[in-house]
Parts: sequence; C-alpha cells; structure tokens
Amino acid sequence: MTKAHSFHIPVMGIGFTIDTPLKVSQYGIDSVISLVDDFLLEKLRKMYCEKFDIPYDEITEKTEDFRAKRITYYLNLINDLAKKKFEEFKNATIEKGNEIKEYFNLLPDTSTLKQEFKNLTAEYFDLNKIKNWINENLSMGSIDVNIMTKLDKENYIQGEKLPIEQNDAHAALRGYADSDLKSSIILSAGMNPRLYGYLEQFEDFYPDENGKIKKKIVLKVSDYRSALIQGKFLAKKGLWVSEYRIESGLNCGGHAFASDGYLLGPVLAEFRDNRKELIRSVHEIMVQALSNKNRSVPETALPLKVTAQGGVGMAEEHQFLISHYKIDSVGWGTPFLLVPEATTVDEPTLKKLIDAKEDDLYLSNISPLGVPFNSLKGNSKDIEKLSLIRKGRPGSSCPKRFAALNKEFTEKSICTASRQYQFLKIKELENEKLTTDNYQIEYDKIVEKTCVCTGLGASALLANNLDIQDEKDGVSVCPGPNMAYFSKIMSLKEITDHIYGRSNVITRTDRPNMFIKELKIYIDFIKNKIEETKASMTNKQEKYFLTFVKNLKEGINYYYGLFTDSNDIFEDTKAGILSDLNASSNALRLLNLKLEGLSLTIRTENKRHLPKTSLREKRAIPQLL
Repeated sequence: MTKAHSFHIPVMGIGFTIDTPLKVSQYGIDSVISLVDDFLLEKLRKMYCEKFDIPYDEITEKTEDFRAKRITYYLNLINDLAKKKFEEFKNATIEKGNEIKEYFNLLPDTSTLKQEFKNLTAEYFDLNKIKNWINENLSMGSIDVNIMTKLDKENYIQGEKLPIEQNDAHAALRGYADSDLKSSIILSAGMNPRLYGYLEQFEDFYPDENGKIKKKIVLKVSDYRSALIQGKFLAKKGLWVSEYRIESGLNCGGHAFASDGYLLGPVLAEFRDNRKELIRSVHEIMVQALSNKNRSVPETALPLKVTAQGGVGMAEEHQFLISHYKIDSVGWGTPFLLVPEATTVDEPTLKKLIDAKEDDLYLSNISPLGVPFNSLKGNSKDIEKLSLIRKGRPGSSCPKRFAALNKEFTEKSICTASRQYQFLKIKELENEKLTTDNYQIEYDKIVEKTCVCTGLGASALLANNLDIQDEKDGVSVCPGPNMAYFSKIMSLKEITDHIYGRSNVITRTDRPNMFIKELKIYIDFIKNKIEETKASMTNKQEKYFLTFVKNLKEGINYYYGLFTDSNDIFEDTKAGILSDLNASSNALRLLNLKLEGLSLTIRTENKRHLPKTSLREKRAIPQLL
C-alpha cells in the first residue's frame, strides 16, 4: 500500500486528539491518541457506543486491571468504527462519488495514487475496476497511541503497593498491547528503562519470520545521541525502533525539552547523514538478541522512518524538510487545533486560540512534572486556579493523580499541583522566615502549578456535552508558538491545501521561518535562565549555560551555511532569514559576554571568601611535599 499523505497529526494534550483517528483515518491520515486518561477514554467509549447503538458494559475502578482494560476496549472500539467508515467509503456506489473525490482532493498533487486514479477514471468509468483498484491501493491512516514514559505512577489497593506492572505507564502499555490495533506506540518524555523492558513481554512488538511487526515502536527524541542510546537499549532486547520522531525542543506544543541548545536543523542533518549507520549498528544488536532468544531473525535490515515536527507552518517548510532532510513525514500539530473535522476543542477555547497573538503564547512553569509547558494566557484552567488562590485554598483536589510523582512530604507520591502538596509546601515556606518579597516569589512558584490532568482532558468532555462531574470545567490548552499565525477555523480541506501549497490560510506577512522562530525562542529561554540564577550561579549551572550557548552558536553557523550555499530554498524570504540570523548572532554574542562577566565575578567572589593561608602554613608546604 502506498502512503497517502506526507504529514501526520501528532498527539495534542490528553483529549484534543482523543478521537481524531475516527475523524481522519478514512482519508489515509495518521494520528495519535493519548493514553494518559483512562477515565476520559471510558466516557468517550460510552458516548460512541450509545451513538452507534453498540452494547456497552462499564469498566469500573472495581474491575480487575481496569486501567489497561479501559484502554484496550476504547482502542478496539475506535479501530472497529474507523474500519467500518473506511470500508463504507471503499464500497461507495456511484451515487457517493463525492466521497471518493473528497479523498483524492485531499492528497498532494504529486501523489502517485492521485495520478493513477485520474488516469483510471479519465479513460472510462468502470465502477468494478475502480473498486478493485481502490481495495488494492488505498489504506487507512494509522491509529497510533502515545505514552509519556515518566507518567508511571505507582498504584495501591487498600494501602498495599501493587506490582510494577500496575504502574500507570505499564498498564497503558499493556492496554495497547492487548488491543486489536496494527499501528505504532509513540514513547515520549525520555527513557524509562523499566517500561522499555516491559515491552519484551508482548509478542506484537517483535518482528515475525517475514520481518513484519504488528505493533511498531516509535521514539520521540530531540537529538541523535539520545536516539542511538535508546535504539540500542531496545535492540538488546530484540526490539526494533521503527521510527524516530524528532521534535523541536522548544518550538512545539505541550511540554518542552530544551535539549541543551541543539537546534532542529543541525539535528535533522545529523539523522540524515548517519541514517544508514544508525540502521546498521542497531540492526546488528537486535539480530544478536533475537538469536539469543531463539526467535525469528529478519534476513535484511528492517525499515526505519525518520519524521519531524515542531513549528512547521508553511508548505515551503514542509517540502524542505522532506526534500533536504529526507524526512518521511512531517507532523502538523498546533494548526489542527483549529480544525474541528480533525480535533476536539470546545467553543470558548477555540475562540481564544483564534484570537491568540505572540504575547498570549508563552513557555510556562505550570506543569507539575517540572518541565516547561507551552500555554495560552487567559485559559479557563488558569482562571479557575487563580480563583482558588484568592480564596486561600490553592491547589487541585487531584481527582485523577496521573502526575502524582512527588514524595517530598509523603510516603505515597502526590502531585505538586494538588492542594495537599501546596498546603505542606506553603507551611514549610512559612517556617523559613523570608522577607516579604522573597516569600511572595517562592509562594508564587508553589501555587502556579496547575492540574493539567483534568485541564487537558476537559475540552473533550465540554465539546461533546459530557458530564464533567467533580473534574471542574477549566480547560488547559497547550499550543505551540505557531498558533499566533493561524487565526480562523479551518476545514480539513483548507488545512491540507495549505500544507501542500495549493492555498495559504496565513494572512499575516510577518511570520518568521520555523528555524528562525526556534532560534529566537532558544535565545530567550537561556537568557531568562541566566537572569534567574545570576545572583547565585553554581559551577554546574555555569557549565550548562556555556554548553547551551556554544551549541546555539554552532547552530547559527550551520544555518548561515545552509541558507547562503543553497540558492533554491526559501527564495522569497532568504534575505529576511539572513537578517534575522545576524540579529540572533549579535544577541547571542552579547549574552555570551554577559555570561562570561558573571562567571568572572563569581570566581572573584569565591576567591575573596577562601580562607587565607598563614605565613606558618606557607612555610610548611615544602616540607609536606
């Protein structure tokens, strides 16, 4: 089967793509469901069962292994419904010719499928021949899933800790492994060795005698070294990473991982230049592991995809990633939040996203995971949080506890956004006898944490008029900075036309190139970090900052070479790109001078406070030697 599209829809939040495959897979578009919230999945399963008149048996918290079963049953339902829609489309009669046209109208003009279909229908309209061709050549978009590997909370029953297999991420993995899906699992947020080891227990993740894998492993990474380490780790277990999904460290939606200043362009170039070596080295390890396990060994190296996402917003950028870096698919996330045919977003949040400008989109510290989190000012979850702070009751009741990972005050982990944690932390703060200003600074750091577990799933409940119950109706939304340049609700046809260059939905003329935007975000990020620590910078922090700035400088030099040596890329915007590079280079140079000045000051201060050596001690030194 030929892949229909050169883009995919990544996971967004907990609920924004929770049923996206049911909306778009019939058109050959790949998309991703988050497996964080089994409560939300169960509510959506009930809703769709009622909608399609399917018998529904509730899976309650009293059901054994309820989290895994909820995930399995939901995925099976979405898979069945999506397959049914696709089969109905393929078997469409001549009266439903518009549906067939809609499918092919979405495809890029360069698509071989599109050209073959045109040739087939141009000669004569033989319905049986067309149906046979469609059955042989068209395929559904993949129904993929995402697990944040760090969301692996321990669970208890009646005070007794359950085995590690019942941890949240482990149970989610088991739920997917037991499903009927033939797709991919995207593992994000870093390496979890115990979870990776758990993959070994499920047959679907291994290649069969023909080298086919029913459930493929995809790693979301931000640099080549991390990909290589994780790929080899899994290969030693006989498991193949079928795709490395490279995401911009900061120019993305959701949680942001700064990756020590490694910019997207140089990272993509490293993957492109080392792709064959990556396949060879990892494949050798996997073959040895499979042999040791007496399993089938593929005769040739297995297929490997490299995809990219984060900040892409124009057809020219999309095509450049494919042609220059040999990317297999480009992730378009943030713009799809404005496409109701593809994602699930409630009306008030949609309006806020449409109106959002650059200043409304910011990198926040609201996530209880302690990782920078892209957020939208004025979102209803933040308004709800501020209301509780004013009432003197900061923090969430923490009804779902997916991010309950902190053991600072308790034996059982709790969430830093919870009322329990914030009460204990504020109590500790009060005993420190800080000045009023310093107290307020530390207090704000405590209470700014938000319950994203409920916030990132509430939109799906509100959009479908489902009961919120005690989860509150505040919505957290996590678009990338790219949202500032998309300012209207779009149809699926409009956004695909934009992606493939058939039209342009961006009316603003001041949108920076995706690489330049990422560079500016990185410079602002490290500038703020240096400012935060300038009064008490440690040697470790100084080393981190110097490495970060060095990597950014190397990235700028790479872009100078890229945009000056290539005459056929970004022709209309190249002058602006080079001008922005000059400005960023100057900004980074000034920042580096400031960092060096701070480092010198700190070292001077440290020397001043070192104990002085007495004359007697100085005379004793030669004797000691």
